[in-house]
Amino acid sequence: MGVAWVVLLLGLWMWGRGMSEAPLGLAAPTTGDMAAAGRPPDTRLPPEAKPLGRSAPSRVDIPSLGVRAPVVTSGLDAQGAIEPPSFGRPGVVGWYGNGVTPGAAGTALIVGHVDTDTGPAVFYKLSSLRPGAKIRVVRGDGRTAEFTVEGVRVLDRDRFDAQEAYGTRQPGRAELRLITCGGTFDRASGAYTANVVVSAYLTGGTR
Repeated sequence: MGVAWVVLLLGLWMWGRGMSEAPLGLAAPTTGDMAAAGRPPDTRLPPEAKPLGRSAPSRVDIPSLGVRAPVVTSGLDAQGAIEPPSFGRPGVVGWYGNGVTPGAAGTALIVGHVDTDTGPAVFYKLSSLRPGAKIRVVRGDGRTAEFTVEGVRVLDRDRFDAQEAYGTRQPGRAELRLITCGGTFDRASGAYTANVVVSAYLTGGTR
């Protein structure tokens, strides 16, 4: 189990680098107020809710950002990196289907592009989320898992820490990570310089 976890984190770290690849010619920065990301919460956060059973997600809603995105299941490619949605589907997010389902105990991973060569994508404003914001994930079992944001981090691509990005903050909790590109676009390398990682935890579930 320990070896499998290390292999998965390595693959996700590779994706964290690969996810930063974007078509050449994009302007930067495109991820909002990067300096403010990760500030401590100004409001009291709600208590965690009991984890739900497994059920695949079908849609992610972020009311404060106006996001209402269908979910596709993503796996790992031949190099062991998670495959994000294609650039041809900028409004779609990808859930790592071999991992935790949103609302179940552990850390569920959902990824999306910040932009494409034609304009903003689904997670364009992700870095502007603040602690206390709500994220709702509609699941196949008819339940909607509601998560509360507890932190936003901008992790430098060259010093990417997979455990910090994807590891569970509190054992036994149902947690969620939303991940996209961040920092600035480096034309020399054809990649963004960082990743934005939003951490949230389950605080409710409705039918």
